[in-house]
Amino acid sequence: AVYAAVFILFALALFLRWILKSTSGKKIDGGPGGDRDFPDVKKMDLFSTPTVYLSLIVPAYNEEDRLPEMMGETIRYLQKRSTLNSSFTWELILVDDGSRDKTAKIAKEFAQKMGVSQNVRVLTGRPNRGKGYTVREGMLNAKGKLLLMVDADGATKISDVERLEDELKAAAKTAKDMGVAVGSRYHIEQETAATAKRTFFRKFISKSFHLLVLTCVKDVRDTQCGFKLCTRKAAQAIFPNMHVDRWCFDVEMLYLAQATKCAVVEVPVNWTEIPGSKVDIVGGSIQMAKDIIRIRLSYSLGIWTVRKF
Repeated sequence: AVYAAVFILFALALFLRWILKSTSGKKIDGGPGGDRDFPDVKKMDLFSTPTVYLSLIVPAYNEEDRLPEMMGETIRYLQKRSTLNSSFTWELILVDDGSRDKTAKIAKEFAQKMGVSQNVRVLTGRPNRGKGYTVREGMLNAKGKLLLMVDADGATKISDVERLEDELKAAAKTAKDMGVAVGSRYHIEQETAATAKRTFFRKFISKSFHLLVLTCVKDVRDTQCGFKLCTRKAAQAIFPNMHVDRWCFDVEMLYLAQATKCAVVEVPVNWTEIPGSKVDIVGGSIQMAKDIIRIRLSYSLGIWTVRKF
């Protein structure tokens, strides 16, 4: 019995060591995420006085095909809203995650074609690091009073940002202007579930992922929708602390939002599946499960801490 107990403890230690390794293969970093890659985080734009009303952060990896339609729809919406309300000012920050195609070039050319080069910044010049890293980089360089993370595929209707704004402003009033509005596809999933035939594997993956998420985030049914709006104060509390570089960064983002007493509201949005997804269902699911366990253990054991900035 003693040998069995020792073996189990040894196996558990190896398992924990495997889980706690970084998704990119680096050793565990003991400090806040920002310290690894952005050592002067408080000197970055996020900690300066905001100069525009809305910053849109667009992470992009090999998006030359889907980007033009998304940018066209988004910029036309922003221009129309600016015309109707002169106090509505904006910037769009596209963060190229080491793309091997012409994503960055197309973004710059499209902005010039639409006459909004002064509103669009394209951040480039580094190897692929993952969506989480890319969003963090964009947020730390943002100048907006409100900051919107939006996917490059344009799956969520951009005008739905107004829904998130209304809910966010109401919620943030009770939390010292610390708030995050989460775009949600949960209502769509419920409607689809009633009519669509899903394989046992997909149902198992979905249910298992949701149960794992509950160990980190409470009361949010769709953590993975790429449409999230936060106040500047919330972004200052969340993004310098983040560690997860890849797909499960959303879970860490919301974990930190709740840990720092942000008001978190889930808002239904109009969402359409766009062809061209780069997510590997099996491999991605395994990696996301690892990341969720890693998030929970790292904060619980004090390996990662939440600092005030």
